[in-house]
Amino acid sequence: MSSSRLIPLIIASALFMENMDSTVIATSLPAIARSLGTDPIVLKLAFTTYLLSLTVFIPISGWLADRFGSRQVFRVAIAVFTLGSLACGMANSLGGLVAARALQGIGGAMMVPVGRIILLRTVPKAELVDALAWLTIPALIGPLVGPPVGGFITDTVGWRWVFWMNLPFGILAFVLATVLMPDTHVDTVPKLDWVGFLLSGLGLSSFIFGLTILGRDLLPGWTPTLLIVLGAMLVGLYVVHARRTPHPILDLSLLRIETFRAGVVGGSLFRVGVGAVPFLLPLMFQLAYGMSAFQSGMITFVAAAGAISMKLGAAKMIRRFGFRRLLIVNGLLASVSISIMGLLSSSTPYVLAIALLFAGGFLRSLQFTALNAMSYSDVDHQQASYATSLYTVVQQLSLSMGVVLAAFVLEAAQWSRAEAALTPMDFTIAFAVVSACSLTACLQFLTLSPAAGEAVSGKRAGA
Repeated sequence: MSSSRLIPLIIASALFMENMDSTVIATSLPAIARSLGTDPIVLKLAFTTYLLSLTVFIPISGWLADRFGSRQVFRVAIAVFTLGSLACGMANSLGGLVAARALQGIGGAMMVPVGRIILLRTVPKAELVDALAWLTIPALIGPLVGPPVGGFITDTVGWRWVFWMNLPFGILAFVLATVLMPDTHVDTVPKLDWVGFLLSGLGLSSFIFGLTILGRDLLPGWTPTLLIVLGAMLVGLYVVHARRTPHPILDLSLLRIETFRAGVVGGSLFRVGVGAVPFLLPLMFQLAYGMSAFQSGMITFVAAAGAISMKLGAAKMIRRFGFRRLLIVNGLLASVSISIMGLLSSSTPYVLAIALLFAGGFLRSLQFTALNAMSYSDVDHQQASYATSLYTVVQQLSLSMGVVLAAFVLEAAQWSRAEAALTPMDFTIAFAVVSACSLTACLQFLTLSPAAGEAVSGKRAGA
């Protein structure tokens, strides 16, 4: 098997484990809460802690890969995540579970970015689109099968096995990485930017945590607002620091590269809308239309199926149309597909709803594949680790902002009606707002030159 397929599949085995874990835990929350003697809402801290670990440690992952070798760091990341999974299953208190989730987050923060660094440094640019497609297909299976598998395991053998089932996947990924994955190095590694690490880690984690708990009464008074303001100030100080430091941990000078800048800025705007979809759809089907969790899951999983179906044809479409045209046209269609979800109702024919969700998943997945490939098309091997760290951090932020924005719109709609129950119209408005945010990404893609990313797409400007 060629390296453009073998290496992505090895990385995807680790990515599958991480994605599977993040989807099955939601199904098991009531059982975990009963076992630990706490409220399911309080267990949101398990999600938040994992997210905070990702935010803090993703920036350092690129430096670690350069300093100690990408294969070695990738193997350590798999081991840390697997040990964290073991600890989660053994937790007997809320504090123990939160600490174990933090350990998982440290492993997850290094696993995916370092795997992507290895991919960028070993796969020729002409084969990058195909490699990214092979990387994503196994990873998408996790969200597809996670909820039903998690529910089955919780009901039959107990919630602890939801975490322990990661162990064989972790061992397999560790062995494959050890035997088959090449080790990549860079010639010179600068000193770690400790000041930048602290400013970015504390700033981003405070900002995200503040947004996450805003309006949920988890902390008293103005604490969430203070966290948001403090986080924004620290991020601002980091921007000033990065301009004065030769080798900042998040290299903002990479935004001078046209394709990378478009992927970061335009991709972030697009992901805000997409990040809201997994949050809004199950709520709409269950709260506004009275479906059960199983009925909702049997409909929403179709979007993941549409995303998987796209991957095999992504390279051909990118070669046929080029990045600029594809991102503009497909971005428009994908944004419209998000707003259409808000028009679904209990009277919508089942076949039509399935078709719309499948098409939406297809379009969004195509946009992600094109964005990921284009963003790294003009990044050289020496810049790969810094580019991956910056891109992944911004990606996490934008997806989180999508959930925050959608929740804010729903709460504003409730407040305007002075009612506690959500109505179908509330979701229609929320989907329209996040769709409009995704649509603004097309303005960034319009600034691209027709030849943008041609080394990867294979589409020549004048062809």
